[in-house]
Amino acid sequence: MKTDDPQRLRADRVWLTEDACDLDDFRALAEKTSTLADYPTASAVEKNVLIYDSRKVIEAVSTQEGRRAILAEICEAFGIGPGVVVFKHAYEDTGIIDRASVIFDEIIEEQHLTSTGGGDHFAKPGANDRIWNSLEKHCLADPENFARYYGNAIVALASEAWLGPHYQMTAQVNRVNPGGAAQSAHRDYHLGFQSSKVIEQFPAHVHRLSPVLTLQGAVAHCDMPLESGPTLFLPHSQTYEPGYLALKRQEFKDYFDQNHIQLPLEKGDVVFFNPALFHAAGTNRSKDIKRVANLLQVSSAFGRAMETVNRERMSAKLFPALKALKGKLSAGEIANAVASCAEGYSFPTNLDRDPPLGGLAPKTQAQLMHEALAENWSDDTFTEALAEQAARKLS
Repeated sequence: MKTDDPQRLRADRVWLTEDACDLDDFRALAEKTSTLADYPTASAVEKNVLIYDSRKVIEAVSTQEGRRAILAEICEAFGIGPGVVVFKHAYEDTGIIDRASVIFDEIIEEQHLTSTGGGDHFAKPGANDRIWNSLEKHCLADPENFARYYGNAIVALASEAWLGPHYQMTAQVNRVNPGGAAQSAHRDYHLGFQSSKVIEQFPAHVHRLSPVLTLQGAVAHCDMPLESGPTLFLPHSQTYEPGYLALKRQEFKDYFDQNHIQLPLEKGDVVFFNPALFHAAGTNRSKDIKRVANLLQVSSAFGRAMETVNRERMSAKLFPALKALKGKLSAGEIANAVASCAEGYSFPTNLDRDPPLGGLAPKTQAQLMHEALAENWSDDTFTEALAEQAARKLS
């Protein structure tokens, strides 16, 4: 409903809603064409995706001026360009990939034997095999191979182009087995892991901020022909500001299903993309290809508080005080006190032991405290639950 009420106009600018998402506005952005001339270091544009020859990129960054130019080019490709870039033959020595694959296979086999390992946020149970925190497990299993694998210049260059220096690397292996169905279309961490009800509570500038806090990547551990179901992408979709909410709507899901693209990858290729890009793992229609990718999730160095705070100890101390103050403080005041004390975010955590049961994110410390207050737990019961929750999050 159109209005000239300045208060209403301001609220509409600041608060994005699922109901306000407009498919025509989205199409105007998602149907842009990627132009090779805008990206002089790229070798080609295929299905609106920029393709870079990794050797050419490495040669181009050999000077300080060349490095700054390449970083700027890749940064704009992620931000205002197609949002997805493929680096061909980023690992020229695929023996590094093969050794890492052996390590990952051993971890998956151990998970099968011990009935451990996590599921997928966006796929049906059993559709694939997932190794949470493959970064740490890889390093502990074979530090020399880890050094060769993560010493890769293209991985570092793409990460720095979007996030700047001092970024934080994490990784999760995804193996989609023959017959494994596609994921649902989604955006990624942070806001992509929340419900519409939660997402609508964040002002518009946070919707713009979330994509610049992380970068998504995938290292191809095998050749991935189209029949094996490489990732489905919708280039330029990251530029639609209310996109975290749009993907909750059926018409946007349908548009993705009808317009996404797929590119085959070779072992040693690396694809990086803006976390706000609409994407999903594809269906593996092959008979014998176990499609393995190591999913890199790189985070900004700035996504941290300034001080170290022991919120577990604080919460245990505050809980009996809040019980005693029931009736003296309003429910809102109690909630405000909890928000200043307990951890209100589910991550980081150990997803092997702390999986997202019943949703996309595990229970937070603040949610645990609210549950305990509502059910009038004893102090000891709450303190024990806090400790158990904290232990599940440890690596």
